[in-house]
Amino acid sequence: MAARKIIIDCDPGQDDAVALFLAMSSPDELDILGLTTVAGNVPLALTERNARMMCDIVGRTDMPVFSGCDKPLRCEPITAEYIHGETGIDGVDAFEPETPLREQHAVDFIIDTLLAAGESAVTLVPTGPMTNIAAALQKAPEVLPHIDQIVLMGGAMREGGNRTPSAEFNILVDPHAADTVFRCGRPIVAMGLDVTHKVLSTRERVKSIAALGNPVAEATAGMLSFFDRYDTEKYGSEGAPLHDPCTIAYLLMPELFKLKHCNVAVETESALTMGHTAVDFWHVTDRPHNAHWAWDIDAAGFYELLTDRLARYQASNTQGNRGIR
Repeated sequence: MAARKIIIDCDPGQDDAVALFLAMSSPDELDILGLTTVAGNVPLALTERNARMMCDIVGRTDMPVFSGCDKPLRCEPITAEYIHGETGIDGVDAFEPETPLREQHAVDFIIDTLLAAGESAVTLVPTGPMTNIAAALQKAPEVLPHIDQIVLMGGAMREGGNRTPSAEFNILVDPHAADTVFRCGRPIVAMGLDVTHKVLSTRERVKSIAALGNPVAEATAGMLSFFDRYDTEKYGSEGAPLHDPCTIAYLLMPELFKLKHCNVAVETESALTMGHTAVDFWHVTDRPHNAHWAWDIDAAGFYELLTDRLARYQASNTQGNRGIR
């Protein structure tokens, strides 16, 4: 079977970085057409640099990386340095990457790539605010038939919000973009906090990753060791939730997840609940089903997959220990 063609739209972020490592470890299953970056966890200048750093660390300096929207469609920017650190990927030392930043704007790359593909040919994987994706859909709605599905990280139902009582961070940052995406009519798989809070990067799991001994695994362990500090204190948990890699894990092993087809609507008006995802899990309304909502995961299987794929990296095809503490 041919590898699935994907575009990863991200705002690295330690968990985005691990998602990139997981995706780039799996070329037989995933054909990454490009990485597009957006303002989110940190400002755009850092997210595009961080994405290129991850490409350097895995030895993929040929990966096309594009810079996109530097602010939400309508709202003021919100960032999360208090979680991710000033660089967005604290836990590894920042450096100026060799992977070049392409000149084309990310939104135009998404549009051109989709239009050049056949119908239902490309899967979009947004792991940050969905500004780039929504901007592409608004600018060129004719791309819609070319999207196979959208596998996204965002939203919350039973878990409540992680930035406000109601809203998960990615949706809160650009609720209008999320609303556009959820109403676009293409198949959607949504990885919200209900699932991601079940894949905790415990000390034992991080130690197992570090023990692999290759530079990518060491970078992953370093970032997760930093990333853990905020959420373990906030939730009293044994490790931080590993949000964004759930999207890639789903593409590689969908059997790890339990999903329910239902309606997901995004609040864009209320000051109190802005960015809330109203998940009609029990079908109590007649709103059309527009997303497959992930509600459970085999966490042990997820970390088995992640550790197995990170073990594929060897020092011979990476940039040595550059950027790794």
